[in-house]
Amino acid sequence: MSEHPRDRFDLVPDVAAEEAFLDALNRGRLHHAWLLCGVEGSGKATFAYRAARRLLGAAPDPARGPLGASPYDPVSQLVSAQSHPDLLVLERLVEGGKQKKTISVDQARDLPGFFAKSPSQAQYRVAIIDAADDLNVNAANALLKILEEPPERGVLFLATHAPGRLLATIRSRCRRLSFPIWTPDQLETLVRNRTGAEPDDARLAADMAGGSPGAALALSSGTMQEVDALARSWVFGAAVDRAEQLAVADGFRGAEGQIRFESLMDRLIAAVKARALEAPAGQGARWAELWARLAELPDRTAAINLDRADVLAGALADIARTKAIQ
Repeated sequence: MSEHPRDRFDLVPDVAAEEAFLDALNRGRLHHAWLLCGVEGSGKATFAYRAARRLLGAAPDPARGPLGASPYDPVSQLVSAQSHPDLLVLERLVEGGKQKKTISVDQARDLPGFFAKSPSQAQYRVAIIDAADDLNVNAANALLKILEEPPERGVLFLATHAPGRLLATIRSRCRRLSFPIWTPDQLETLVRNRTGAEPDDARLAADMAGGSPGAALALSSGTMQEVDALARSWVFGAAVDRAEQLAVADGFRGAEGQIRFESLMDRLIAAVKARALEAPAGQGARWAELWARLAELPDRTAAINLDRADVLAGALADIARTKAIQ
């Protein structure tokens, strides 16, 4: 399981974003809502927790970046323990071992009561929504009411992977910070410094990560590299070994099985995308169409509780049919 953003202290997602936030804070022009935009895994939630710790009174630790704080600071420890009274986090809940597809309106309705209270231990009350893309329609409307009447001494951080899908009225009431895609060289350095990985392994993780530092760190584990190699062999290699497929699908049971399924589908979708980009003229369109279909599968599987083994079997059958068309 990858490290949660609230527990990351040595990853600086974007120095420019942190300096812009600090400049607004120091000049007394802190906006009440910040829209954090970038690809999934680009450090938006990590930034939100770093900024929240500063607003909640954690002592600065410049060695850890502009918004750095020590993990041993009392504020940091309360945030990591999810027990700071002046911090509210909205994210998809996990019930019965399954993560819900959306952030519900009931969760969003906690915001008015939270911001109606004065800060108890800090100068501010802070809410993090990770990610705003997960808000259902009613939850988004409940959030809008808060944005229309900004809370005194309150700050919201909204992480979003696709800002264009949010209500325009939400976007217009936030200050936007964009988190850039990292270069392969930056990702390789990050992986080597954070994990001690060998150069070849670090480079492989960097190349697979699609510009996302979070993905690069997750992929740097030997397990994830094995998953990526398996997915690529199924997409670029010969026919899939049926026994191997069944053995993999056998590990899809329970909460841990959901993580295995999502990891495999992520790498399988990435491999199909790579084949679409590398395909000769006349074949790329078929692989691109398959990529678009497969990209919807993980969410659909979770939403209507499809059998994961059947979903994998269907995806592999689609891949085999696409290979067979010359």
